[in-house]
Amino acid sequence: MVDGLIRNTARALIAIAAFGCTRGAESSAAQASGVKVPAAAPSVSQSRHTAITQAVARVAPSVVTVQTEAVTQAPPSIFDFFGGEGGQQRTEAGLGTGFVVRSDGVIVTNAHVVAGANTVSVMMRDGTVYPAKILGADETNDIAVIKIDAKNLPVVTLGNSNSLLVGEWAIAIGNPYGFYLGNSEPSVSAGVISATSRNLIGSGEGSAAYFDMIQTDAAINPGNSGGPLVDADGEVIGVNSNIFTANGGGSIGIGFAIPINRVARVVDDLLTHGSIRRPWIGVRLRQVQSSNPRDMLTQGAVIATVAPGSPADKAGLQPGDAILREGTRTIRNPYDWEAALLDLEVGKPATLHVRRGSREMDFTVTVSDLPEVSAPKVQVLRDIQLVTVTPAIRADRGLRTTSGALIYNVSQNIADVTGLQAGDVIVSVNNTRVATAEDAAKAINYYGQQGYIRMVVERQGQIYVTDFPVQ
Repeated sequence: MVDGLIRNTARALIAIAAFGCTRGAESSAAQASGVKVPAAAPSVSQSRHTAITQAVARVAPSVVTVQTEAVTQAPPSIFDFFGGEGGQQRTEAGLGTGFVVRSDGVIVTNAHVVAGANTVSVMMRDGTVYPAKILGADETNDIAVIKIDAKNLPVVTLGNSNSLLVGEWAIAIGNPYGFYLGNSEPSVSAGVISATSRNLIGSGEGSAAYFDMIQTDAAINPGNSGGPLVDADGEVIGVNSNIFTANGGGSIGIGFAIPINRVARVVDDLLTHGSIRRPWIGVRLRQVQSSNPRDMLTQGAVIATVAPGSPADKAGLQPGDAILREGTRTIRNPYDWEAALLDLEVGKPATLHVRRGSREMDFTVTVSDLPEVSAPKVQVLRDIQLVTVTPAIRADRGLRTTSGALIYNVSQNIADVTGLQAGDVIVSVNNTRVATAEDAAKAINYYGQQGYIRMVVERQGQIYVTDFPVQ
């Protein structure tokens, strides 16, 4: 039996050898006859190395998880009136994504990721956790800059969002749903650039309005906010910010990112000046009176008012002028103008091509900061900064009142107690008319000694009354 097994095995080996020889002979014969033999297929590992994998390899080491904690006051319940401990504090946790832009620990994320946070921390890809400090935030553009105490961190390469091609690869890197997925490694989703220059009003996660956004079908979900949108060259072209979704669910393939060119300008402002310089030229546009969104898109950008003494006024712009272009950017409606305004730089000229009647002409306008930024500030109640309403401020904000004290800044604690907001204009204090910031400060200090204040303010064209105690 053993001998038979050996003989059968030997025959099998001889057959295999013969098969190999036959294949080799056929190959040699084919080569000799000049017939091309197909090359061996590439290995699986080689075929897996694509533009996407290479782009991810460049950027992923710089992507971090941003964790926040916000302490809020719980509302009292009926039991608090029977010996309970009312007003208990509670901690709310938040989570998003960020990416390193400077090797000494400077990180970019969304403003809405860190909004209201008492503490911020950052987890690196390897699981290392650092406490983070908020260096500044721009809620209008939904950009925040935070910093950790670290050195020699890998940084991303910034691309050029002005040169995007509709249909090119787009890669979203971030931490959707955070640690529910089990570790600190970022997730990757891929799609294309679906569109550029999208203007969104009242959309998705984050701020209420976004202008000149990048649209992508790369999946973006809760937790992706603040992460990079990357092109096939491994360069960051945007910051993932918000999505359209159905019934509060996840991605349906319509996501949006803030163009990186604007992000770079905002970050530079925050790091250089410690605050955002808001571009302003002093014009307000005519608003269309229609419930049809199509009418807003096609109405043009027609100047309704020009603030006295503003850059636009000095350049010669007039009410009724229709803005057709800013530089090389076409302006078709107020949304396009808001997008263009966000990309202007304080102290630099802007060229506006306008139509006046039947003529078209160019105007060079030197961009300024908002008039209230450089105006003298008056401090009151320790945490409120007031600015006197000027004709320029009135025209820029479309105020109904001709005078008063604009609330330039107010702390959250004072806002919670008084109901006041930045942007409110104080019209009167305890029935005493207010014409200037100094008038408001004197009235508040005087009536505050009596322990109670009734204040009338204008807010977004409406008149409100707020009553609060002063201790």
